[in-house]
Amino acid sequence: MPTAAILAGGRARRFGGRPKALLPIGGLRIIDRLLAALRPVVGEVILIAREDEPYRSLGLPIRHDVLPGTGPLGGIYTALVATTAPRTLVVAADMPFLNALFLERLLDAGRGVDIAVPRTADGYQPLCASYAATCAALIRRRLDEHRLAVHGVLADARVREIGPDEMARLDPTGTLCFNVNTPADYARALALAAARPE
Repeated sequence: MPTAAILAGGRARRFGGRPKALLPIGGLRIIDRLLAALRPVVGEVILIAREDEPYRSLGLPIRHDVLPGTGPLGGIYTALVATTAPRTLVVAADMPFLNALFLERLLDAGRGVDIAVPRTADGYQPLCASYAATCAALIRRRLDEHRLAVHGVLADARVREIGPDEMARLDPTGTLCFNVNTPADYARALALAAARPE
C-alpha cells in the first residue's frame, strides 16, 4: 500500500505562526479534511512537521526534516525516507479541497513513472503529487547541491502529468489544488466551503 505524507513544516508567518493545517473550514480543520480524503486510498498517513505539540492529538506518526532548512523539497525527501512504501502521496497541509477520487487518480497515474503531478492553469503542483521511493536519491542530490526549488526535481524524473484538460474534468470548480497561503486565501476558502455541500 502507498503511504501519504502531509507537509506541515511551514512557519505560517502570515497567520501569526498558527499552523495552517489546524484552521477550521466548513466545520472541520484542514488537517481533518485531508485525513478524510487520504485514508481511503493509502495504508498509512504520516506528518512532516517542525514540532510535535500542535499535532499530537491526531495520533499520526510525526517526522522532522532530515535536512532542516531545505524547505518543501526537504520535506518531500523526509517523507520518502520515512517510509518503506514503494510510493508516497505528498500533499501540503494547507489544501482543504482535495478528495479521495482525485488522490486515487494521482496514485494510478504514478504507476511506471517517478512522479505523477497535476498541472493546472497555475502550472505544476509538486506539493500535491505521487512520488516513487526511487525519487529519494535524485532529491537528495539536489539538496546536497543546494538546489531547493521543488519544481526543479521534475526535470530529473520520469513524470506523468495530469494536465489541464483532465484536471478540468476532475475538478470543474478549479479548487482541488487550492491552498491557503494568505489570510485572503483563507477567507476565500471559507466562502467556497460555505457555498457548496460537502
